[in-house]
Amino acid sequence: MSLIPRGKAFDPFSLDLTDPFDGFPFGSGGSSSFFPSFPRASSETAAFAGARIDWKETPEAHVFKADVPGLKKEEVKVEVEDGNVLQISGERNKEQEEKTGTWHRVERSSGKFLRRFRLPDNAKADQIKAAMKNGLLTVTVPKKEVKKPEVKSIQISG
Repeated sequence: MSLIPRGKAFDPFSLDLTDPFDGFPFGSGGSSSFFPSFPRASSETAAFAGARIDWKETPEAHVFKADVPGLKKEEVKVEVEDGNVLQISGERNKEQEEKTGTWHRVERSSGKFLRRFRLPDNAKADQIKAAMKNGLLTVTVPKKEVKKPEVKSIQISG
C-alpha cells in the first residue's frame, strides 16, 4: 500500500504550497462576519506580486533597485504620488499557450506588481531618474543638501 497516489510523486523542491488556513472561518480561506476573507492572489500571480526591491541611502541619493527580469521599460511605471510617495508598478503578461507539446512544469510568474515607498523629507522628488538594464530597474532620488549651521565667533570683552 502506498501513501502517495499513483502519478503524484512527492517533489521536495516544488513551490506549490498549500494554505494552512484554508477551510478555517478566518484568514484567506473562508469568510466570517468577525474575520472577513481577503482576496487571495492566484498561484500564477503570487510569486510576481511582491517584486523584490532594495533601498539604499548614499550621501547623495536614495537608490532603489528592483529585479524585473523579462520586462521592457514600457511595461514598468515609476511615479510619485502626493509629492513624497514613490510608486513602482508593472505587469508581466502570461505567454500564450501553444497547443502543441506537453507542459511538464510552469514556474515563471506573471501578473501585476505594485510597491510604494514613502520618501524621507530630504528627497528631491522633482529630480527622480530611472534607468533599466538587463532586467534591473534603478531609481535614483537625489537628496537635498544639508545646510550646515552658520557659526559666528563672538568677541569676548573684558
